[in-house]
Amino acid sequence: MNKTVTIAPVRKSVRVKASQAHAFEVFTAGLDRWWPRRASIGAAPMKAMLMEPHLGGRWYEVGEDGSQATVGKVLLWDPPKRFIVSWDINHRWKPDTTVGSEVEVRFTMEGPDATLVELEHRKFEVMGAEAGESMRKDVDGGWPGILESFRAAAEQ
Repeated sequence: MNKTVTIAPVRKSVRVKASQAHAFEVFTAGLDRWWPRRASIGAAPMKAMLMEPHLGGRWYEVGEDGSQATVGKVLLWDPPKRFIVSWDINHRWKPDTTVGSEVEVRFTMEGPDATLVELEHRKFEVMGAEAGESMRKDVDGGWPGILESFRAAAEQ
C-alpha cells in the first residue's frame, strides 16, 4: 500500500501601511526593490529579481553575469487581490521544474492605507517526504525576514 505524504503549508502574514493596490504592485512589479540578494538560486551573484506581472509570466533571477535562473511562473493573476506562483526550486536550492510547490499571496484591504498581506507556501509533498520537509523548514524560517523587507519597501 502506498502512503500519501501530506506536509503542512507555511503561512505567514504582515500588515503594511499602504493601499491594497500599492502593496500588490510593490510585491510583484517592485520585487527587485526588496528581495534580499542573499536569497539567490543562480550560479552567479544576483543582480536582479523579477516577476513578469501577468498570467504565465516568469519569476526569475538575473545574475551579475547576465545569466537567468527561474524561480517559477505565475499560475493565477488577480490584481490587486492575490496571485499564485510556482516555486520550482528543489531542497538543495537549485531551479528544478519537477518539484514545483506553490506560493499564494493575498492582499486584503483593511483601510485606505492599510493592507493585510497573507502568504501561503504549499504543496511541499511534490518534492517527496524528506526533501519536502527540508524545504518547508527552510522557508518557514526564511519568509518572515523576506516579508519584513517587503513591508519596509511598501511603506517607503
